[in-house]
Amino acid sequence: QVQLVESGGGLVQPGGSLRLSCAASGFTFRIHDMNWYRRAPGKERELVAAITSSGGSTNYADSVKGRFTISRDNLKNTVYLQMNSLKPEDTAVYYCNAPRSGGLRKDYWGQGTQVTVSS
Repeated sequence: QVQLVESGGGLVQPGGSLRLSCAASGFTFRIHDMNWYRRAPGKERELVAAITSSGGSTNYADSVKGRFTISRDNLKNTVYLQMNSLKPEDTAVYYCNAPRSGGLRKDYWGQGTQVTVSS
């Protein structure tokens, strides 16, 4: 079955960096676009970054442009989110998402990883 397992979250000071990873299994990873979302306390879920199946195209929320980078390794079935210059407002649970398309008949989500930016 489809599994998405995030890792790499934690507590970091403002201005610091973290790298999130999402290991995918159970589907043909290399042909699917992938996304990172986040949900902060009391806020709606937000699409943070998206990457096409080949990795050739990416998109970012305005709030993270220039600070976050999404990438993928199709040999390792893993998508990454490099987060630099972190701000307290980046505090949220971050989720990896494989959207419904092609062979995926529904959206799939990881369990989430907590990122806390605080001094």
